[in-house]
Amino acid sequence: MASLDQLSPPSTGTPTPTGSSLRREVGLIGLLWASVGSIIGSGWLFGAKNAVVVAGPAALISWGIGAVAIVLLALVHAELGGLFPVAGGTARYPHYAFGGLAGMSFGWFSWLQAATVAPIEVEAMIGYAGHWEFAKSFLNDNGTLTTSGFVVAVLLMGVFVAVNFLGVRVLAHTNSVATWLKIFVPLLTIFVLAVTNFHGSNFTSHGFAPFGMKGVLGAISSSGIIFALLGFEQAIQISGESRNPKRDIPRAVLGSVAIGTLIYVLLQVVFIGSLPVSSFAAGWDKLDFPGIEGPFAGLATLVGLGWLAWVLYFDAIVSPGGTGLIYTTSTSRISYGLSKNGYAPQAFERLDRRGVPWFGLILSFVTGVVCFLPFPSWQELVGFITSASVLMYAGAPLAFGALRRRLPARERSYRLPAGGVVSPLAFVVASLIIYWAGWHTLSRLGIAIVLGYALLGSYAAYAIRKGLPNAPRLDWRAAQWLPVYLVGLGVISWQGGFGDGRGNLPMWWDMAVVSAFALAVYFWAIRVALPAEEIERNVEDIEVVDAGGH
Repeated sequence: MASLDQLSPPSTGTPTPTGSSLRREVGLIGLLWASVGSIIGSGWLFGAKNAVVVAGPAALISWGIGAVAIVLLALVHAELGGLFPVAGGTARYPHYAFGGLAGMSFGWFSWLQAATVAPIEVEAMIGYAGHWEFAKSFLNDNGTLTTSGFVVAVLLMGVFVAVNFLGVRVLAHTNSVATWLKIFVPLLTIFVLAVTNFHGSNFTSHGFAPFGMKGVLGAISSSGIIFALLGFEQAIQISGESRNPKRDIPRAVLGSVAIGTLIYVLLQVVFIGSLPVSSFAAGWDKLDFPGIEGPFAGLATLVGLGWLAWVLYFDAIVSPGGTGLIYTTSTSRISYGLSKNGYAPQAFERLDRRGVPWFGLILSFVTGVVCFLPFPSWQELVGFITSASVLMYAGAPLAFGALRRRLPARERSYRLPAGGVVSPLAFVVASLIIYWAGWHTLSRLGIAIVLGYALLGSYAAYAIRKGLPNAPRLDWRAAQWLPVYLVGLGVISWQGGFGDGRGNLPMWWDMAVVSAFALAVYFWAIRVALPAEEIERNVEDIEVVDAGGH
């Protein structure tokens, strides 16, 4: 396979002037590695342990369900990514199909998800660094940041932003090297543990599913499984900088999901099978490696593989660092897309001489720093980000269904087979994952959603009142289903049994209610979507502003 350096030759044209357009310099491998590099991040370092603590060996079922959910969402995104290869795509698809209000909402969900991933990767880097004496002062006993840890976290966020300022080609080259390492180390870990220290009896010790189906389902959202598998959309977010987006975007999206799922499932298998019986003698929920930072490094130390532990401690810097780097990129591209759609000030569209949206990068840095305050540990951030992520993804199946119905003849470089079945199923699965995160997480997410409406809504109102050129058309009628969906899902979560819910909806009945509710919203949304001519106008508006300079 060619390296990214071979696939991204130097530009032969003159530099793109400030304030112009994004440069199309990224090939298939660059797109694939952007997604794979985002999927293989801190999730592999922590996800296997967190999942087994919540679900026992049945965490394998959790990974299977999570993988199916992500594949369904990825299939939908693959068609949309090839159909509309624009920067910050996930923030734009609902805008095309449902107009300004839906576009503003899902744009905010997209930005919120992307902006909070880089801080969580920094948390992971600091958590594993606690193995070294100099870094022990960075964390309190409960895993939260100390003052010195906060300073280090801010500096690491600054590094992510600084690399991004060097331009998309330097970023892609840096990410390519990091991603090769991020794939090699998990594969090495899988091989070594499977060969040297694997015990099949571990899978039935204390029972295969000691916490029942509630543990299996709860692990999907709360322990980091969905969080670990997220990231396939990164190829879509930077598709405005792809050389051949209609061909490469679907390949990069689906290929990254296949690679990531295989690696994560094998990691879970070897983690369970390689554990010494003494480490979970008191039960899977009491699993612990006293005095050792990092689950896989701790496991390697316990079974006498000290050299592997040192490799893992090194990778604990590379894997989260690479993912944080690419999500910092994504945050600035989504804010660029939000501005193009008229939901954010036009300052976010300003590019430097390297074609980098510099204002969005600065805001991503500030947001990352703020995230260290209310969510000062890896575990605290996981459930929140998972919910924001899946809420963002939920807009894609709705847009997919509406665009299939309104624009059936529009050229698609990849056409999803059985899309009429896969799309509503993907929306149902996304809704269930949000529900499984629990009321404790969703109530906090609700506060963030209200804040987003206050910020973006205020600017949209200002732009409309002033008659600015990029003032959005809010299209209230086409988005009439949206408040019902958000409030309804919150009420069901409040009455359900996950994450401090009231428990008034029994197990399985609650999921039946969520599924029926999601299907009703899906078909309602498709029915009231914008007419074909308005969708075409939205698409044309975006294509016109993105077309210059390519």
